[in-house]
Amino acid sequence: MSPNERFPCYLVRKDADGRVAADIESIAASDLPAGDVLIRVAYSSLNYKDGLAAQGHPGVVRSLPHVPGVDCSGTVVESGSPNFHPGDEVLVTGYEFGAGHWGGFAAYARVPADWIVPLPHGFTLRDAMIYGTAGFTAAQCVTAIVDRGIEPANGPVVVTGATGGVGCLAVAILAKIGYEVEAVTGKPEQHDWLRNLGATKLLDRNDVLDTSTRPLLSARWAAAVDTVGGQPLATILRSLHHRGCVAACGLVAGTDLNTTVYPFILRGATLAGIDSAKCPRRERLEMWEKLSGPWHISQLNDIADEITLDELPDRVAKILAGKIVGRVIIAPRTATK
Repeated sequence: MSPNERFPCYLVRKDADGRVAADIESIAASDLPAGDVLIRVAYSSLNYKDGLAAQGHPGVVRSLPHVPGVDCSGTVVESGSPNFHPGDEVLVTGYEFGAGHWGGFAAYARVPADWIVPLPHGFTLRDAMIYGTAGFTAAQCVTAIVDRGIEPANGPVVVTGATGGVGCLAVAILAKIGYEVEAVTGKPEQHDWLRNLGATKLLDRNDVLDTSTRPLLSARWAAAVDTVGGQPLATILRSLHHRGCVAACGLVAGTDLNTTVYPFILRGATLAGIDSAKCPRRERLEMWEKLSGPWHISQLNDIADEITLDELPDRVAKILAGKIVGRVIIAPRTATK
């Protein structure tokens, strides 16, 4: 690829007055950061972290200008690594991609070879991005529950933020492998959609919002996938069956956790923190093997909304406002290209 070849991207800049703005721009291959492998991006996906990056959030973006997008799938164009060759289909999620390093909201991405995962057998590039970081995170959450020894016969699993990317994929995966799933959402108009994904019971947000000071509540769930944090997480921890487990991966409901040690020392509860960006490679590959194999769900097309770069600013605003349902995948082209 010529260093002067230009292509579209979603670029976040800061002007002379310190104001951050993002727009679709044309950049050259020479503008891309250093890396071992150049990938022609087929798809990226939109995550809450990308919404923060689009605002230049200092907790996500190290410097500006910046191209967000913590995920991508595509085809290798150039490689300085013996592990990848032109024509290979691959995916990238996590590490510094889309944060400290330019990400997938562009027609091309250049990354270190260590960040790349070969496209799993049975996947399309589109499948890989419908899952993306959200599916990868959901798989880790379900793995934490399974590894704790919690089986479907032990009782229901509750999933908070069930219409979001991680939540809806966790609902579908848990249902596929036999668990009874109770889905929490503030969007009652999505109840039928969640039932189609496998939810057996629908709960309102208030059902997981006990603000009392009681150290323990009536036991309701064998396990949980919590994507929101805050008071809902504290409520669920106090509501677990004996030896229950919560896999926690989100913070949109708050970063504080107001609880006591009682769920842990009287009911043997486990609070499993889920970190996707720095997941070790061996475990990373195991998650993708599960998603492309026994945990591969049949409802992917019911979850995905595909857009171009032109539509991305609207979706960024919506994900920050909590108005996205399911997954948004981006084909990195503009309406005129």
